[in-house]
Amino acid sequence: MSIRETSAPFAAAAALPRRATKALAGALYHCLDIVYPPGCIACRDATQTHGTLCAVCWGRMRFVERPYCEQLGTPFQRDLGPGILSPEAIADPPVYNRARMVALFEEGPARQLVHRLKYGDRTDLARPMGLWMARAGRDILGDAHLIIPVPMHWRRLFARQFNQAATLATAVAKTTQIPLANEVLQRAKANPPQVGLTKAQRADNVQGSFTVPPEAKIRIEKRNIVLVDDVLTSGATVNAAARVLLRSGAAAVDVLVFARVVTPS
Repeated sequence: MSIRETSAPFAAAAALPRRATKALAGALYHCLDIVYPPGCIACRDATQTHGTLCAVCWGRMRFVERPYCEQLGTPFQRDLGPGILSPEAIADPPVYNRARMVALFEEGPARQLVHRLKYGDRTDLARPMGLWMARAGRDILGDAHLIIPVPMHWRRLFARQFNQAATLATAVAKTTQIPLANEVLQRAKANPPQVGLTKAQRADNVQGSFTVPPEAKIRIEKRNIVLVDDVLTSGATVNAAARVLLRSGAAAVDVLVFARVVTPS
């Protein structure tokens, strides 16, 4: 009898626990679907699987796909060719290298998801949102050495109990297997909210907000960083954070967000 013939019964026996585990997991998921039927993560209407959008909400999502500005990630109405930059990127280049996002932040599912994650303590939404972010940012994530969330000041973190950017960054890191560095970038001061401020006022508001501890600089030296946040508005916050990371030795900083506010030009 050959070695393969001798080992075959043992291999079959070893596979039994794995089959039993899969069968048990399938039964548990079936029971979960009965107790908690799958629903749209935006409007809660019935869906076939958990963690998805219904057909109506999917149609209402303004997903950002090519063609878009290579640097800002903002969509173009028509394809102008590869590597084209928007007039905004040319006139006022960002500190970061490239930005990528899942959808436009406007009335509808994208805004609902961000608000429920941020203000409704729906941390379970971070997993599906993070999966979309990993797909939307696959070109910048392919070059990344570290994922770093935009930090929250400890006072605001104490009040809210969690940082939505860190929750999304964790989901992206788990999906891509890129190391997550939560403590490298820190918030040095608690800024007033950015809501209602002009672009120039936002930039002034976040000036000096971020710092990299001396002992953490070795972790980012000559590394490509992907900075993660939930929403990109004027870019003032991620510009300030990217500037500190680059001054601390990072090779490049890209930005990945779930949604972006785009003002019609």
